[in-house]
Formats: sequence, C-alpha cells, structure tokens
Amino acid sequence: MTVPPRRYSLRPTRVVAVLLLVVPILEVMALVGVGQLIGGWPTFFLLVAISILGAWLIRLEGSRAWAALVQALRSGRMPARELADGMLVLIGGTLLLTPGFLTDLVGFALVLPMTRPVARRLLETVITKRLIAQSPYLGGGIAGRRPPRDPGGDVVEGEIVDE
Repeated sequence: MTVPPRRYSLRPTRVVAVLLLVVPILEVMALVGVGQLIGGWPTFFLLVAISILGAWLIRLEGSRAWAALVQALRSGRMPARELADGMLVLIGGTLLLTPGFLTDLVGFALVLPMTRPVARRLLETVITKRLIAQSPYLGGGIAGRRPPRDPGGDVVEGEIVDE
C-alpha cells in the first residue's frame, strides 16, 4: 500500500509564527534607518504623533463601522460587509497602536476608508478559499480528504407528495 504524498499548505499558525519572528526584526531595522536619517528624538516624536493620529482615526472609523452595523441590522439585511469592516478596523487599530512604522503602514491601510475595500476583498478571498478547502462538499474536507462515498448503496425509488 502506497502512502499518498503529503501536501504542504500555508496554515495560519505557520504564517503567524513567521510573522512574529520577521516583523520585529523589520521594525527595528526601519526604526534604526529612520533614526539615522532624521535623528533619535524626531523619530520618537514621529512615532508618538502617528500613534495619536491612529487613535483618533480608530475612534472615528470604529464609530462609523458600528453605526453602519446597527443600520444594517435595523434594516433586516445581513451585515457581512459591516462585520468585515469592523474586524478590519479592529485589526488595523491594533497595528496602529503597536510602535513601529511598518505596522503603522498596514494599520492605516486597514483603517482608512479609501483603502479598506481592497483589504475587505482580500479578506473575503482568503475566507472563501479557506471555507472551500475545508468543506467536504466543495472539494476540500478536513485535511484535504473527501467524504467517504457509499460504494454499493441501494437506490430507493420514490415520489414526493406536496400536501
């Protein structure tokens, strides 16, 4: 009996582990580079100013996302877009409050209303691919396995009666 070759996929835990190792190194490199370019104190004050701007922007966009969510619920429609926006503002806000220039760039991209639709589409694509990969009926299944099929199942003839 041969064992099928194992497929390696990009798992979220692996991505997070790599990001936790790589991002701090890149942030320190960026901070040192900016510090050498404009000086230590200006770099510090720039980080503080960006954090204050980020906190103000989070409050503004977070309240807008919340109002849109409440409006969608009141109108009786599914608030998928509003929930995605709220999640992106939350993640972007966390990145904006984290000290560093690279996390601030990603945070602004997730929080600003003109760049958030791009992030939302990317999020939708990732979630859709993940759901399809894990669905036994859409080609994936758990760990890429398809659900077992009944090799010799009986077919029962019948008629649907609507009463």
